[in-house]
Amino acid sequence: MKTLYLECAMGAAGDMLMASLLELLPDKQAFLDRMNALGLPGVRVETEQMVKCGITGTHMKVTVNGEEEESEDVHDHHHDHDHHHDHDHDHPHDHEHHHDHDHEHDHHHEEDHEHHHPHHHASVVDIEGIIDGLNVSEKVKSDAKAVYALIAEAESQVHGHPVSEIHFHEVGTMDAVADVVGVCLLMEEIGAEKIAASPVHVGCGHVRCMHGILPVPAPATALILNGIPTYGGQVQGELCTPTGAALLRHFVSRFGDRPVMTTEAIGYGMGKKDFERANCLRAFLGESEGPREEITKLECNLDDMTGEDIGFAAEQLFKAGARDVYTQAISMKKSRPGVLLSVICLPEDADRLAAVMMKHTTTLGIRRQDMSRYALNRGIETLKTPYGPVRVKNASGMGVQRRKAEYDDLAALAEQYGLSLNELRKEIE
Repeated sequence: MKTLYLECAMGAAGDMLMASLLELLPDKQAFLDRMNALGLPGVRVETEQMVKCGITGTHMKVTVNGEEEESEDVHDHHHDHDHHHDHDHDHPHDHEHHHDHDHEHDHHHEEDHEHHHPHHHASVVDIEGIIDGLNVSEKVKSDAKAVYALIAEAESQVHGHPVSEIHFHEVGTMDAVADVVGVCLLMEEIGAEKIAASPVHVGCGHVRCMHGILPVPAPATALILNGIPTYGGQVQGELCTPTGAALLRHFVSRFGDRPVMTTEAIGYGMGKKDFERANCLRAFLGESEGPREEITKLECNLDDMTGEDIGFAAEQLFKAGARDVYTQAISMKKSRPGVLLSVICLPEDADRLAAVMMKHTTTLGIRRQDMSRYALNRGIETLKTPYGPVRVKNASGMGVQRRKAEYDDLAALAEQYGLSLNELRKEIE
């Protein structure tokens, strides 16, 4: 199964995540062209090669009207003054740009007001409107809006204001929207069936934001990461941003060690600042063992039931929720021909189905075997054809994709139009 694993040993920010995923694509320029053609107001997305601890990777440079958003970590060991420096991610930290209505001016933006430049703030509804207006699929739109909903909900809890009153600073907003939409687009293009990640390194120390100096992880980030394994303490600075945290929370289904997988591509997304350890987010793409589900098999041997009675028992078992019921001819004691009746079911249904087997067969005992099986992901869609609607079963996973028209629908149309099943299949294809 196509698996993506994200190594967050130096945290996660939207730009680093976008850069690591971009490195997995064969045609990186096509993605950049698409991003820059989306029409995000004033946004320009570029890449630059960057070397960290001797490792080469990609750094995403997102500018809004030519300006980059910067943020500041605060060194804990300088108590007499607020010594600060540029952050490792030139990514907008959303907690710097969300604010209550009481704080219309913060220290980052006083300069704008002195020069009489209008300063706009976007609400969650404004951002959803921007996303809805983009030329991307419905899936990318819903993913991007879901990520923003996580951020807005966390900010709402931190500030004690309704989500509707959470606002984002203009430049930081468009920068973050670019990161979120970019990651959602890349996830769609990569098409991994399983997305896993390492525990998240959040860093430590303090970061300056418009409300003052906050501990790392910032409160909104900490809320979004609830229930996700995280650690800190080794590196001074904010390594995981609210945007990075929300993207991980939305897309990742499991946090832990890297699964056994055959890697086909590795991407390095670089942060801006230099540490003793390489400041990058690493993405692995490859094939891993297919998904396994737990099932139960119930069996009994029968030598004194008619075929009609066994058929009736099978019908009752299907009605009771069996996944499959089948028979095999067997030879029993005293050379008697017999029937092996087998039922495949979910473990939680086994006791109930065993009772149905007892009721409708002559057996005195039922064998139970719990096991696991590989299964493709399945779904049904309805196709419009010149002959009428036909349901099609889709199955995918483990490097396989299959489509098969529903027999009952084909049979009904074949009879209606006087065609054979094969003729109808060819016409539909």
